Amino acid sequence: MPTLHELIAGSAEALTAAGVHFGHGTTNAHDEAAWLVLWKLGLPLDTDLDSLDTQTVTDADAEQVRALVAERIASRKPAAYLTREAWLQGVPFYIDERSIVPRSLIAELLADGSIDEWLSDQTHQVLDLCTGNGSLACLAAMAYPDVQVTGADLSPDALAVARINVDKHGLGGRVALVESDGLAAVPGPWDLILCNPPYVNADSMAALPAEYRAEPELALAGGSDGMDFIRQLLADAPARLGPQGVLVLEIGNEKPFFDTAFPTLPVFWLDTSAGDEQVLLVTAEALQAWREARI
Repeated sequence: MPTLHELIAGSAEALTAAGVHFGHGTTNAHDEAAWLVLWKLGLPLDTDLDSLDTQTVTDADAEQVRALVAERIASRKPAAYLTREAWLQGVPFYIDERSIVPRSLIAELLADGSIDEWLSDQTHQVLDLCTGNGSLACLAAMAYPDVQVTGADLSPDALAVARINVDKHGLGGRVALVESDGLAAVPGPWDLILCNPPYVNADSMAALPAEYRAEPELALAGGSDGMDFIRQLLADAPARLGPQGVLVLEIGNEKPFFDTAFPTLPVFWLDTSAGDEQVLLVTAEALQAWREARI
């Protein structure tokens, strides 16, 4: 019978040899192998692997693990779609192929209080636009117990997944879900808008690994320069934000395209684990002034 360590090491070798891509909760073969092995064996994902150095796994269980790893390799689906679970800031969320795998850097900002200085005791209405599986909406409700949160998305399928998570975390009384094309059906006014929109430019979309193509294209593709959704959002946001409102927007690796598209918009870039060029904050006041200057 193999030990737990041997099973994880063997799984990592198989993932590496197959050339699978990561980025949906893990960044390397070892961590992904540990995730799949622990999940399949019913062990907590935060298990201290060193404490189980000599623990053996039955041959039957080991075979089930190998089958799961083989499915990960053959299907090229993100591991989260196979386990039906994704974690953000230590909080588990249900996920399936109807929604993009949650991985927004905005979750870090909610957890560490990075945007709290921009809020006040007048912050009551929060919108999570492009909510996907509802994870950011739930995390915002957990971070700010006195606010009401609305999660909005164009996809009814994604909203069905979000409903599972809102109910899973007992937040049905504080998190509403609305089908909306951008801000069309959510007029506000909002004190805080969180948005992790489709922003991947066309060239990058064409080059995405299979793991990313397994996700809904609607949640990823942002047009030729990645800014299609964002252009409409920034045009509509001034009329949807309250006077002291702020918009927190994730743009991934698209800062050069953002700077080209919005060269005169004053924004604040926020520090995240991926650097300080992936998530920005812009105030309602700045948006309104920018809009008026362009009219």
